[in-house]
Amino acid sequence: MTDSPAPPSGAAVAGDVSEPSEEEVFEQKAVRLAKRERLIAEREDAAGGAYPVAVPVTDTIPALRARFGDLEAGAETGVTAGVAGRVVFSRNTGKLCFATLQSGDGSRIQAMISLAAVGEESLQRWKELVDLGDHVFVSGEVISSRRGELSIMATSWQIAAKAVLPLPNVYGELSEEGRVRSRFLDLIVRDQARATVRARAAVNASLRQTFTAHDFIEVETPMLQVQHGGASARPFVTHSNAFDTELYLRIAPELFLKRAVVGGLDRVFEINRNFRNEGADSTHSPEFAMLEAYQAYTDYHGIADLTQELIQNAAVAVAGSTTVTWADGTVYDLGGQWERLSMYDSLSDAAGRAITPETSLDDLLAFAAEVGVEAPPHATHGKLVEELWEHFVKPGLTRPTFVMDFPVDTSPLVREHRSIPGLVEKWDLYVRGFELATGYSELVDPVIQRERFVEQAKLAARGDVEAMRIDDEFLRALEHGMPPTGGMGMGIDRLLMAITGLGIRETILFPLVK
Repeated sequence: MTDSPAPPSGAAVAGDVSEPSEEEVFEQKAVRLAKRERLIAEREDAAGGAYPVAVPVTDTIPALRARFGDLEAGAETGVTAGVAGRVVFSRNTGKLCFATLQSGDGSRIQAMISLAAVGEESLQRWKELVDLGDHVFVSGEVISSRRGELSIMATSWQIAAKAVLPLPNVYGELSEEGRVRSRFLDLIVRDQARATVRARAAVNASLRQTFTAHDFIEVETPMLQVQHGGASARPFVTHSNAFDTELYLRIAPELFLKRAVVGGLDRVFEINRNFRNEGADSTHSPEFAMLEAYQAYTDYHGIADLTQELIQNAAVAVAGSTTVTWADGTVYDLGGQWERLSMYDSLSDAAGRAITPETSLDDLLAFAAEVGVEAPPHATHGKLVEELWEHFVKPGLTRPTFVMDFPVDTSPLVREHRSIPGLVEKWDLYVRGFELATGYSELVDPVIQRERFVEQAKLAARGDVEAMRIDDEFLRALEHGMPPTGGMGMGIDRLLMAITGLGIRETILFPLVK
């Protein structure tokens, strides 16, 4: 019994050595469609189409590898298995054909189609009908070939589905743009793409487990809202024909989750989709996954402790440790207790001059011009302080760091600092050089909240498209009494970036592209 190397010179692999031209693709598609017509003609039940509705799979490829992966070369098991997979390698010889079948998780097993086992007619049909990319079912004895390759010595086989277009090279690389635009191909040919999907699933499962351990309830809130709020961002706008009204895709679930806390759900969280009609870059996507959580009777310190635990548990779920290895080989430590850094103190130290909540806007504008920091549109004290902080301090952050105590005018939903006037009890968590999460001691006083909304409305009237509007329904909920609460929000896509080192478009399964 012989065996096939992977891949031998001259053998067919998905996409072969170089990508086919458009003309070659057209020709291959025509040939494959003709084979599909032949499959239809050969079926007894022609009305059923070219492919079977189901195939009698008895075992998965990963399960067989787990059970028989240690077989010695040339061993026979006497065990018959029926497996299905995609053909990603094929070599046909006179009396023996080899194919590598790949399952959805990337596991592979060799199928061996021999004259002795299937007969001349079946062997010839394999040679004439099976192409790279096809899904096939094979049934036969589980063996180890002479080269030690776990294999199925087929006694029967059938095509489960035909690929009428050729696959890209499974031993090559798709471009980043190609990976994003054709993620289905990326998942077929690239281990990292499949691993990222599984890492994301592991992260979400870990987050839910940690929340469950702390008695949180998972809830769902509206994606279509009559008024956008919960963050400073430009919304997507749509129209409801049924209600004949303008609606917004949510930019954050915050105001609805706080309603739930008012209603007595003291610990709630939601993993959701948010939409912000803004720019797209290596850390931003117009559509993204978000985690928000609210815990009654705690503050921004308590929610910071919970956030650190959530992230560290997620890292362990993916990497087995809080020390993770990024895609570029960099080792990054997410373990230990994370530093908590004052925004104003760290800015003053880095800038070499005292900057406090009392520093005037004129002084900040002059200093920004002096150091080459462009003032943001509709500049306020808080916006300029945050710009200066990002210029002076952010580039030097290496370890995970909670940046504490923000200006009041940039944080309209946050409680005022208990001891420092002009500040609010808010933190931003920076990991790997970008903001990963934000947390608050939530503002629960409806009188102050209305005043904050009025100030935001004034900014909106001056042309600030990111400013919030007055939300009377939310204020009415607060007027029924909301307990002291700590809240946090964290991007799931960014959490994957922090653990894997990948860019945001790689962590999203099907990102939006032009």
